Amino acid sequence: MVEVSPSRSRPCDGRWRVVWVALRWGLPVLWVLWAGLAWWVEPRESTEAQLDRDLAAGRVVTYQRANGWTDDDAYWGSRPALRPAEQGWMITWTLPSGQTRYALVQPPDPQSYSVGPDRSAQTWPDARLAAVADPWHVGGDSASRIANTAGLLAGVLTLLWLGRLIVGAPPLAGTRWFWFWVGLLPFGVGVLAWTYRELWRPPPAPVPGRGSGWRGFGWLILAGVGISLLVSVARIVFGTTVVPG
Repeated sequence: MVEVSPSRSRPCDGRWRVVWVALRWGLPVLWVLWAGLAWWVEPRESTEAQLDRDLAAGRVVTYQRANGWTDDDAYWGSRPALRPAEQGWMITWTLPSGQTRYALVQPPDPQSYSVGPDRSAQTWPDARLAAVADPWHVGGDSASRIANTAGLLAGVLTLLWLGRLIVGAPPLAGTRWFWFWVGLLPFGVGVLAWTYRELWRPPPAPVPGRGSGWRGFGWLILAGVGISLLVSVARIVFGTTVVPG
């Protein structure tokens, strides 16, 4: 077990030791919980055939026809808002498990709704969806509850990390600004890097020429691009079921 160096804590003060141990274990545990919930609730691209199967099995809870999302840059794990449209090119639906699926579909022909209820129900999924599911809403359904829990965990994780970074002892492997910029990496990767380098494997003394804020900003850009490329490749290789987004 890595011991705390004298420069990292106040001598003879067991409270700081407790705080250090709590952060050392608490931050990774919070990250695992948040990442698992965020991965589960993240919208997954699907097909009309899967929508038909979910309808037949009674698994559709809410639905919405839309023209895409209004907040493509929302943080990972949040439930994105839709741009509702009666003749939209996308149908989104949620499942009792809390997962969200969406499929790209042809916009319905308005004349198809005038040919009779039977044919309309057979041709377009909208009538079938309306008969068994509620309109899309951000509220009490399981998808919203999971997304809200993920958001709460993300907030707690961020506050704990920032609090320790700002008011705690100076970092040993980089400056505060260096770790601030690195901590902004997507998926909480930067917070994990800080936890590992400063709490799990800290150097015995401050590293000469510790990373500056500009170096941290550069790492944020380079590593951010690398993570985005890695996720894109993983999505192509494993599919959106494993790597949603």
